[in-house]
Parts: sequence; C-alpha cells; structure tokens
Amino acid sequence: MAEKVVLTTDFKDLKLFRRGKVRDVYDLGDRLLIISTDRISCFDVVLPSGIPYKGKVLTKMSCFWFEFLKDVIPNHFISADIKDYPQQLKKYAELLEGRSCWSKRPARCRLSA
Repeated sequence: MAEKVVLTTDFKDLKLFRRGKVRDVYDLGDRLLIISTDRISCFDVVLPSGIPYKGKVLTKMSCFWFEFLKDVIPNHFISADIKDYPQQLKKYAELLEGRSCWSKRPARCRLSA
C-alpha cells in the first residue's frame, strides 16, 4: 500500500518555529522538532504535489551523516527514535516516525526575549 504524501504538518498544540521549503520545525523551548515533509522545491518554488517517502529518505540521510561525523564536528542532533521524544509528541508518533528528529536548538536560533 502506498504511503500518504505529507505536504505539511499542523500541530495546534506546538509552536511552529519555521516552515521551510521542505522541513517544518517546531519550537519546544531549548529543543527543536524537525520534520521532513514530502514537499518538492524547485528554483525556490514549492510545488503543489509531493513525492512519497521523500521526507523519510531525507531524514535517514541526515541522521546517517550526523551520527557518522559526530566525533569530527559537534552537531545539534539528539535522536530520530520516537521513544526518545518527549511525552507531548507521542500522540504524533505515526506521522513523525521515520521523518523527524529531535535536536538541540543551535545558539544562532535563540529567540530574543
């Protein structure tokens, strides 16, 4: 059975930090939830259709490189395993599985008070 294409996320109880061309990022205080969607971006235009599994492939590639290079250069990656996510995200597990990661908020992403 083909997987549903995820073009956007809309978690009303989470604060949307940024919606990029492909990723939706939610602000969870000192942590970020980064979700790779199946959106297609071409020449800085987001097209109306998506590619099934694209977000999952992007997440797998990112996780590989964060893990592979962690001893070479520090990074923001914490985990892509839903079991490690905070309780408030567990209700979204089906959508987040395989297409999201939990990360530290990089210093350059701090919001001013």
